[in-house]
Amino acid sequence: MEERLQKILSQWGIASRRQAEEMIKLGRVRCNGAVVELGQRANPSQDAIEVDGKLLRSPHRPQPIYLLLNKPAGVVTTCNDPQGRPTVLHLLPANLRQGQGIHPVGRLDAESTGALLLTNDGELTFALTHPRHDISKTYRVVVAGHPPESVLEQWRQGVVLEGRKTRSAQVRVLSRDAKHTCLEFILWEGRNRQIRRMTEQLGYPTLQLHRTAIGLIQLEPSSAVALPLGRYRPLEKREIHYLQN
Repeated sequence: MEERLQKILSQWGIASRRQAEEMIKLGRVRCNGAVVELGQRANPSQDAIEVDGKLLRSPHRPQPIYLLLNKPAGVVTTCNDPQGRPTVLHLLPANLRQGQGIHPVGRLDAESTGALLLTNDGELTFALTHPRHDISKTYRVVVAGHPPESVLEQWRQGVVLEGRKTRSAQVRVLSRDAKHTCLEFILWEGRNRQIRRMTEQLGYPTLQLHRTAIGLIQLEPSSAVALPLGRYRPLEKREIHYLQN
C-alpha cells in the first residue's frame, strides 16, 4: 500500500515525521533512484527507498521501542549536537543508540532534569508533539523568592509569551524555605522554555526544574522504585496503550 514517504520513514523508526520531512527537503531520500519531493508516495514492499544512499529493507525494520528516561542536567534533548555536548542517546547502550532510530519525544532543556520519552515510533512522536494533543506534563519547580497567591493565580490563568497567552495550568506550592519556593506546575502545552519564561516574567526566576510525570507515566510511582537520574526503563504495556489512545 502506498503511503507518504515521511510517514514510511517515521513508521520504520528512521526519524520522527518532522525530521523525515526535513530529510526529504534536503534531498537525502530517494525512491527508485530518484530524489523524492515532500508529499510523494511510495510502497515500501515494491519500491526501492534509500536514505543517505542506504537501501531500506523490510527485514531491517526495527521493532518498536518505548523508553522512559530520567534526564540529568547538562544533557541535550537531541540525537546529535553540533557543539559536541552529550545527548540523551549517550545515556543508552550501543545496541539501542545505533541502528534503532530511537529519538526523544518533545524537548527538555539542557539545564532541566526528569521524565523524557524515547522511541523509534515516529507516528507516536508525531501524535504526542502535535499541538492538539492534550497529554499533561508535571514539573517540580524551585523559584527564587516567595510568589504570593496573586502571582500563582496569574500563572494558573496564563501569561502572554511572544504575543500569545499560555493555556491554563495547575500551580500549587509544595514547600518554602527562607529564600526559595518549591512549586508544582501541570501544563497541557510545551512551548520552548515555557515555565522558565513564565516565572521570570513575573519576577520569580526558576532555579531548578524537574519533570516528574508525563500524563500517567511517573518517574516516582507510589508502587515501585523511583527511576534514578541518568537511567531509563522500558515502558509497560499499559503505559504504551495509554500513549497510543
